[in-house]
Amino acid sequence: MKVYRTVRSAFKALRRNPMRAMLTTLGIVIGISSVIAMMEIGQGSSASLAKRIASMGANVLMIMPGSTSSTGASQGSGSMATLTPTDCEVMAKECKSLKAIAPLVRARTQIVYGNRNWQPNQLIGTTPAFLEIRDWKKLASGQAFTDRDVLSSNCVCLIGQTVVKELFEGASPIGREIRVNNVPLRVVGVLARKGANMMGMDQDDILIVPWTVVKFRIAGSTLGNANQSASGGSGSSGNVLSKPFPSDAPTLYPARSSTQTENSPMLVRFASVDSAMAAAKSAQQVASAIAEMKTVLRRQHNLKGDKADDFDIRDAAEMSNMLSSTTEMMTGLLLCVAMISLVVGGVGIMNIMLVSVTERTREIGLRMAVGARGRDILRQFLVEAITLCLIGGALGIALGHGGSKLVEMFMRWPVETSPTAIAAAVIVSAGVGMAFGFYPAWKASRLDPIEALRYE
Repeated sequence: MKVYRTVRSAFKALRRNPMRAMLTTLGIVIGISSVIAMMEIGQGSSASLAKRIASMGANVLMIMPGSTSSTGASQGSGSMATLTPTDCEVMAKECKSLKAIAPLVRARTQIVYGNRNWQPNQLIGTTPAFLEIRDWKKLASGQAFTDRDVLSSNCVCLIGQTVVKELFEGASPIGREIRVNNVPLRVVGVLARKGANMMGMDQDDILIVPWTVVKFRIAGSTLGNANQSASGGSGSSGNVLSKPFPSDAPTLYPARSSTQTENSPMLVRFASVDSAMAAAKSAQQVASAIAEMKTVLRRQHNLKGDKADDFDIRDAAEMSNMLSSTTEMMTGLLLCVAMISLVVGGVGIMNIMLVSVTERTREIGLRMAVGARGRDILRQFLVEAITLCLIGGALGIALGHGGSKLVEMFMRWPVETSPTAIAAAVIVSAGVGMAFGFYPAWKASRLDPIEALRYE
């Protein structure tokens, strides 16, 4: 009840001179509105920047099979066929920090359409999850192939803009057939343009096919073969599933020894992939995603104790660090501007409150003469200062939010509403009122009632 009477007295005192109260809060209004506007614009820019960097692969992880060694010399990462599509499926289910993961099988060969041919930079066999990892979910035309196409080894493909330009000369390729290593592939979609990556490589010079088609038809591997990268990626044997004669049909399962057959009579299907590509949910979750994948892969590969990993996980740590440093720099800059604005507003509050104490010296003396104690006077002036700052903060939040929306509307800058910044603005407003209003309130509470009543 006492607090309510104090707040009511504060409002009554502020209503005596509304113009001065409004001008007093102007500094806080400008400070808070600039903070809110800059925070929303800054967060929008940071989110846009993070999205662009993520599209370049800041949160992308490469999972490579292990390496073998010959006469003591390592054959390099990927020379051992230890990574399987099942590993990817298990990691997709169990790794909570992963957004998506896709197996990769690569080949390098020519594409033929009519009397034209072209050799793309990348011929990738994968699953539809690859499009999500590379931020390619939005196609220029057509549609993506599905998981059913992957399981059924359907001969469909997606092509990049450069391939469209080189083979179709601007005509729509949707529904047409191209031939890759004598395998007919129906074009079902065209990827949106991406341009060159940070290394200058044309990302639109790409052909994406279900991995089962690349592995068993284009590259001509059998299920027991090592991955294409390890064997040079040329796929020289070609289209093993479309041999014209039944006697040339490939063996889809690795040859088994008599001991293996006796020990496990059930046929085990095994298919290795060249590598896998995964995307963490954010650049900040890359470390946790790596830890989760290592745990799953070691369990899948039955690696116990101190046994070395038979895989290698690589991340774009440099790009993640760049994203973190950029975000920290922008946050620091906004914090400096906010501090300067709020200090200026707080000094204005203190100045006006000192003037108010001087003008109301006789009133303070009269209150003390009828029984008010020093802490009552302190509380009254402190509540007035905090009320002024909170009113200024509320006006500043509305003005800043409206300003950021105008910037988004007319300047097309990305803006993101920040509830955290709004809550912080309210708390900071109250804090500024308390910090800069304390001295005038303390000065008022220390007045001598007799001297105050004599004040002219």
